[in-house]
Amino acid sequence: MAPRGPPRAPAPRPRAPPAPRRPRAPPRLLLLLLLALAAREAAGRAGPGALLLARGPRSPPGPGRASGPGGEDAPASGQGRRARAAPRAQVSLVSTSFVLKGDATHNQAMVHWTGDNSSVILILTKYYHADMGKVLESSLWRSADFGTSYTKLTLQPGVTTVIDNFYICPTNKRKIILASSSLSDREQSLFLSTDEGASFQRQPVPFLVDTLIFHPKDEDKALAYTKEGKLYASSDLGKKWTLLQEQVTKDHVFWAVSGVDADPDLVHMEARDLSGGVRYVTCHVHNCSDMALATPFPGPVDHGSLVVQDEYMFLKTTATNRTKYYVSYRRSDFVLMKLPKYALPKDLQVISTDESQVFVAVQEWHQVDTYNLYQSDPRGVHYALVLEDVRSSRQAEESVVIDILEVRGVKGVFLANQKVGGKVTTRITYNKGRDWDFLRPPSTDMNGKPTNCQPPDCHLHLHLRWADNPYVSGTVHTKDTAPGLIMGAGNLGSQLVEYKEEMYITADCGRTWRQVFEEEHHILYLDHGGVIVAIKDTSIPLKILKFSVDEGVTWSTHNFTSTSVFVDGLLSEPGDETLVMTVFGHISFRSDWELVKVDFRPSFSKPCGEGDYTSWDLTSLQGDRCVMGQQRSFRRRRPASWCVKGRNFVAALTARVCPCRASDFLCDYGFERSPPADPGAAAATCLANFWFNPLAPPEDCALGQTYTSSRGYRKVVSNVCEGGVDLQQVPGPLQCPLMPPRGLRVSIRGEAVAVRPGEDVLFVVQQEQGDVLTTKYHVDLGDGFKAMYVNLTLTGEPIRHRYESPGVYRVSVRAENMAGHDEAVLFVQVNSPLQALYLEVVPVIGINQDVNLTAVLLPLNPNLTVFYWWIGHSLQPLLSLENSVTTRFVAPGDVRVTVQAACGNSVLQDSRVVRVLDQFQTVPLQFSRDLDTFNPNTPEWREDVGLVVTRLLSKETSIPEELLVTVVKPGLPTLADLYVLLPPPRPTRKRSLTGDKRLTGIRQVLSMQKISFLVRGGLRVLVSLRDTGTGSPRLGGSGGYWAVVVLFAIGLFAVGAFILYKFKRKRPGRTVYAQMHNEKEQEMTSPMSHSEDTPGTIQSNHTGVVLSINPREVRGYLVS
Repeated sequence: MAPRGPPRAPAPRPRAPPAPRRPRAPPRLLLLLLLALAAREAAGRAGPGALLLARGPRSPPGPGRASGPGGEDAPASGQGRRARAAPRAQVSLVSTSFVLKGDATHNQAMVHWTGDNSSVILILTKYYHADMGKVLESSLWRSADFGTSYTKLTLQPGVTTVIDNFYICPTNKRKIILASSSLSDREQSLFLSTDEGASFQRQPVPFLVDTLIFHPKDEDKALAYTKEGKLYASSDLGKKWTLLQEQVTKDHVFWAVSGVDADPDLVHMEARDLSGGVRYVTCHVHNCSDMALATPFPGPVDHGSLVVQDEYMFLKTTATNRTKYYVSYRRSDFVLMKLPKYALPKDLQVISTDESQVFVAVQEWHQVDTYNLYQSDPRGVHYALVLEDVRSSRQAEESVVIDILEVRGVKGVFLANQKVGGKVTTRITYNKGRDWDFLRPPSTDMNGKPTNCQPPDCHLHLHLRWADNPYVSGTVHTKDTAPGLIMGAGNLGSQLVEYKEEMYITADCGRTWRQVFEEEHHILYLDHGGVIVAIKDTSIPLKILKFSVDEGVTWSTHNFTSTSVFVDGLLSEPGDETLVMTVFGHISFRSDWELVKVDFRPSFSKPCGEGDYTSWDLTSLQGDRCVMGQQRSFRRRRPASWCVKGRNFVAALTARVCPCRASDFLCDYGFERSPPADPGAAAATCLANFWFNPLAPPEDCALGQTYTSSRGYRKVVSNVCEGGVDLQQVPGPLQCPLMPPRGLRVSIRGEAVAVRPGEDVLFVVQQEQGDVLTTKYHVDLGDGFKAMYVNLTLTGEPIRHRYESPGVYRVSVRAENMAGHDEAVLFVQVNSPLQALYLEVVPVIGINQDVNLTAVLLPLNPNLTVFYWWIGHSLQPLLSLENSVTTRFVAPGDVRVTVQAACGNSVLQDSRVVRVLDQFQTVPLQFSRDLDTFNPNTPEWREDVGLVVTRLLSKETSIPEELLVTVVKPGLPTLADLYVLLPPPRPTRKRSLTGDKRLTGIRQVLSMQKISFLVRGGLRVLVSLRDTGTGSPRLGGSGGYWAVVVLFAIGLFAVGAFILYKFKRKRPGRTVYAQMHNEKEQEMTSPMSHSEDTPGTIQSNHTGVVLSINPREVRGYLVS
């Protein structure tokens, strides 16, 4: 709430980074109103979001704003002949004014119009003291004649009563609850009414109400959230209250959703537990004891993250600096929301949950003031990108506003402002984000002059801001009761300009536009859009309103008051179905509230008949009548017909289902649209991302079940097309294979791995992939406890254990079935807490070759972190203060390396397996420079890129994947090394690098540019050989040093053999026999043996033998 002072015009909620608004002239007073719309009282409050307006200062007038004492006495200059033209029949309007005497000091007001053919209007005015943060005075007014006159109500004769707020039951608007408090805040009362405020009954309560929420179906049930964070419930319209829960998060309490929750009296809430963590809990309104509390989500959640909306529930958790987002569909178990793998969201905002689909805006790791728009499958689990770089702005209290607007009245139509290269442009979609187009500019302006705005260099752009004042329209105005009618403020040009707010209108849902005003106006629709009322958004007093009865083609003016007033808001009966409106305003800073009733009913005396309507067809900007799978027609009143559409008017006329086409399908999860090679070609195809394998069975695919693989397409949700093209048709169901366990992980519940002696430890074993029904799990807890389990990961039951003595314990879990096995290791430090870590190490290394082990730690605390390094099965770690160590492996085989980083009570751990070999070869690789743009420099991203390169090389060269390992290096530019391993030895064939022709094949496919993959936007990344700067292959590791030693030794050996040979010839009768023993008959490789065939290839032979000499030839040479 704003402090007292000279009022200011209600500034629309900004939809972009804060920019100076048009200067305002200094009027005196601003009405603060809260409209209790019948259709929006889902929470039973007096208005959507409980918005309030406050009187505040305005700025001096600026350019583009009419100012002066005379106000707006005539149509705005430059309106032109069309704007000034009068309707064909004379319009007769009746205006009556009423002044709320005695409330001149009150700086806030709340208004409720009951609606549903009721003539009752309630107005609560109050003086809110900003410094004290409380209401000091209030008055309650009631009208029973549509606002012609008002009566001031006295709740307690002879007693001063201060009303803080009022709440209206959404299912029975005759029932009202007023919240009253004393000046000392020591007691509070509720005043209950069941006759639209004609009478009230006082009910004392032992708490201070902050928010009251009516049940969406049961008119006598309500929840009360107190200023102390307690939640109470009542089942008799506030007469008796029961405490449900304490330490509840404000604005994160929800009633059960009808048709979704089995129990209509269930309450969803976010509350703190005894440990201080935040949990999502539910309970019945009649029994919310600790024993009756249910926890649908097993662990803690982030504060303020619970959202219950329609069929979906959302929440998020943050652990080890990583945030995860979860969704539940129709109250099923929570599952991870699957965004594209490398979206790496910094923030996620739910935009819409209409029609069994979720729209979310995601701020990805590289974005600052933009979000990407995604839409889900019907369950809200898998998400596909529909629009990138939607503009955003951050508001007070860290709230975020996204520049996207759903056009009400026509399903599937959205407007969004996209920010690319610093330019903001407006886009529109007719099929829920599958295709986006620019808005077509009008050919002439409001004066009939050419606009000279021609696509593709010039379009219409609209501001998509909400208004802070709930009684004025935002910059774009749409209504469910007026489908196809859109009125908004914007400009023509190559981009949106913040200070240009010309008014444009469309009556065919954005296909054609007309300019109607040169400045921004507040808009109100009456009688389903049959009458459009516009009042200039200005800071000077005025007494003229403009109205149109032919959907904005012609406009007339009306003096709604004899004295110019500062207009603070427009109000009509909820639903915009009548022809009666109220203008709220004030004459000066210290004047009383003035309410002006404007009645259009005398000009529309008869109801409309079928002959009074004509029809219009919904058509996209490309001229396609099949929108969302059907051809839809709507009714509109003829311009010459002066009749009332009435409360029962239905705009939709006909709908005919269309056959399905390619445009009815969008890309499935894991796929992205590739732009067509020819700009004039048909719609682009959907191609799989490099990190996604569409043929792989799902992670939860169990033996005996079936699954289907996606072809990359899915039909747009709510699209009703039938027959025709079916892009999402997939082959028959596939049998789930027996899959080996993969991604096995053992952890302690709570994400810590440090415990105290005697403390119960809950070990949780999780398996990302593989069969779980036939898998056995061998568990060794390191202190002598060993056991074998089945269905361990299926049931999710933890292993409870207790360590009695301090120390370090190696916990291992081995999962195995007929298809393979996997192992997970966890080192538990008793008396020390523990979490997780990432270890970077090359996966392949040679014997006795130096290898660097690097622990990547976030945040890195230099000189405060102790690193523990476990190599193999040793329980004696190496300790260091640096995050990297160098070591060697003396024997071939797989060696597990584990590292822990301890800083205070925080310990992080990670583990990797290193393959130690006696021989292998390394090929340096490089990528197209474009890949650097999409490199988030995360280990998982580098691993996925390496996997896709390995898979492609294996496919092209027929080399088994297990013999190729691609390692992408950290940092930029993006580089990689390909490790080529020896095949397993055969009894009839020796292992040899000399005869290995695989490098030639690898070089050929790389030089022929056959290895490439796609990233976002259809960009193809090419993989090629990297120039290492040497003209010939070089030895890796320590082979160079040993080569010199071996050459020297063989030279001495040859000299000795020569001397012996000469000695033998000089001394006949004596035989000297020398033989080189080589039991393995291993061939030896020269460092230059493949230099001509494989330039740039690095060869490593870590046995130290580097001469290409056959052992049999040596024996023959030495034998006499």
